[in-house]
Amino acid sequence: MVNNFLDIHPDVNTALSSGIPVVALESTVISHGLPYPDNIETALQLEKILLDEGVQPATTGIINGRLKAGLSRKELELLASPEQPLHKVSRRDMAGLISQELSGGTTVAATMMIAAMADIPIMATGGIGGVHKHGEQTLDISADLTELGRTPVAVVCGGPKAILDLPKTLEYLETQGVPVIGFGTDTLPAFYSRESDLPVDFRINSAEQAARLIECQLELPNSGGLLICNPLPEEQALPWEEISPKIDDAVFHAKKQGIHGKALTPFLLQHLYQHHGDQLLKANLTLLKHNTQLAAMIARNFNHTH
Repeated sequence: MVNNFLDIHPDVNTALSSGIPVVALESTVISHGLPYPDNIETALQLEKILLDEGVQPATTGIINGRLKAGLSRKELELLASPEQPLHKVSRRDMAGLISQELSGGTTVAATMMIAAMADIPIMATGGIGGVHKHGEQTLDISADLTELGRTPVAVVCGGPKAILDLPKTLEYLETQGVPVIGFGTDTLPAFYSRESDLPVDFRINSAEQAARLIECQLELPNSGGLLICNPLPEEQALPWEEISPKIDDAVFHAKKQGIHGKALTPFLLQHLYQHHGDQLLKANLTLLKHNTQLAAMIARNFNHTH
């Protein structure tokens, strides 16, 4: 049975058995998304945000072939280390890493799998993967989208990553039966930007409404997950017309260098950070903290109904 591969951290286990709310956190942001030492500092800050809200963090990862729901400080540091050869882990990679006793940071898809195995219904991240630009030709579509269609975990995020084809990503989510919810917004937040011209399926205005919606979704037969999209605070957000040409430039350079598949998202984000100052990095860090805070509030309300 697959749970033979799973280690639940003692603090997470205690919280789950005691009815304390738990929120899962992904770890590719530590292993592949942020430069050192921003990555380890951010990982610890996100866990602290949850703990300060009375919520137990369960940062996921794979360490020496073991699936982890909750990481020790030493394990977090291993995933943050620039010297470690780490894998970026999605669903298709898990059996390989388990069988070969390798380590890696978990994407949204892999985090959802581990969260569901550990019976954790809510996770937080910066943004989800989706359909890349020119995805109709390359078929470069993140496994996050299919995971959302089949795994019953609510993902709190800032929308799909801004580097993606947002209309096609929404179309794919619709095909997978995934509700896209706007928290205090009628339009899809676009990661660095607060809004787009794309409508969400439903708007909610409180953590209580979010918890009720999650409860209804998870009680439906054969339900998958759902996406709760939380816009960046206004003071950190960037206008879409300002960020869009920068993304097009990054996509052009990726195509020129033949970057594709799993390497594409880290390349595009690194290109944006290198060429457009630390404004985007600051926005990304704010997004992670903002979403983690909201996930904590939703998890507390969700636990009250269970």
